[in-house]
This record gives sequence, structure tokens and C-alpha cells, in this order.
Amino acid sequence: MTKIVYEIVRHDGGWAFKLDGTLSNTYQSHDAAYNAAKRVALEQMRPGETAGISWEDERGRWHDEISPGDDRPQVDIVDKN
Repeated sequence: MTKIVYEIVRHDGGWAFKLDGTLSNTYQSHDAAYNAAKRVALEQMRPGETAGISWEDERGRWHDEISPGDDRPQVDIVDKN
């Protein structure tokens, strides 16, 4: 099972959540950023339909895969502040 970890961080005069170096929108408060990360995490854990996906890796190569609707990641939110 894949594990995704969102981190709550200070960003641009406010707060954001970060995943693998990518930042969310900036939120005015820590709680708002945490709650937004929690909403995203719940959406990612919700089962869906099996679907075909295409994605590009860091070398610019494209990959085609089948994503089973019940193969959801484990999602955590960490706060190091």
C-alpha cells in the first residue's frame, strides 16, 4: 500500500500543506491549512472506480497504468511546527 504524508508548513505569510515539495494554497491559519489537508486526505482514501491513468516521470517518459478503485493510499498529516 502506498503511503502519502502531508506536512503542515509556514508559507508566504501563512500556512500550507506540502507533499513531495509541492505546496498547497496559502491559508491564513494553521488550523485552516490542517483542515484543508484533512479534506484532501479523506478524498484520497475514498474508494472510487477502476480507471486507466497516464503519467510522466522525472525523465519525461510516459507510463500507462490501471488504477483499481479500491487500491487507496494510506494518508497521514504531520505537523513539525
